[in-house]
Amino acid sequence: MTGTAESHARVTRWVSARGISLEVRGTGDPVLLLHGIGGSATACGPLAEVLSARGYRTYCWDAPGYGRSADPAPSADGPAERYDHAAAVAELITELGSEPIHLIGTSWGGVIATAVAIANPASVRSLVLADSTRGSGVNTDRARGMRARIGELRELGGPAFAAARARRLVSPACDDEIARAVESEMARVRLCGYTAAAEFMARTDTGPSLAGVAAPTLVLVGADDIVTGVDESRLLADAIPGARFGLILGAGHAAIQEKPAETAAHILRLWKELDR
Repeated sequence: MTGTAESHARVTRWVSARGISLEVRGTGDPVLLLHGIGGSATACGPLAEVLSARGYRTYCWDAPGYGRSADPAPSADGPAERYDHAAAVAELITELGSEPIHLIGTSWGGVIATAVAIANPASVRSLVLADSTRGSGVNTDRARGMRARIGELRELGGPAFAAARARRLVSPACDDEIARAVESEMARVRLCGYTAAAEFMARTDTGPSLAGVAAPTLVLVGADDIVTGVDESRLLADAIPGARFGLILGAGHAAIQEKPAETAAHILRLWKELDR
């Protein structure tokens, strides 16, 4: 690895050559966790804690423009808003020297993970999609709606933007402390990172390519998810060859934060089967 590391308690922070920050836990087979559009590495922490305790080395990324990562930089292909997160993840996996890797993506992170698995099959040991979608590029209305969020964040600012949206991310039965943590995460999003993420979503439709996913895949969704919905997750599971489907009871869109132990149980069953 060519980045730098910083230790803090049981969590190590590692920064890639391009300034992408990862929270690292545990030892063992590598797992990379990609957060949703309103989150950061911290949102994946509860799930990573469970998985690392079971003998895996977990990497939770702060996407470019999120958390402690550098802002997305313009490239030869266009401005920062056209940032290719899937290419960044593929490069990151190579830099970590962890191929093939277990790849877990929640919501927007799942869209990125799907694109990575399609384009780089040799790099992905297994794929887990939690409360995810095909992307917002499936039709013009969804793409327009996703791009409209950028203006809302710019106008309202992070705390008000989060206050208006975060409660929809969790189950009605969600513990108040967890609900507050979900809102706090969203309140800290940076406009530059969110803009690049929303643009990635708005131009992406993985649907036509799902049949090409070769990695063993598990699709999970909170039973109370009203953001992306159970039907969208069932569509993903039906379209990806051999994909397994799991429902997380008592959880909404932020299932990995609301029910990390239950989410981990589904994931660990998949990995146990792979190791037989």
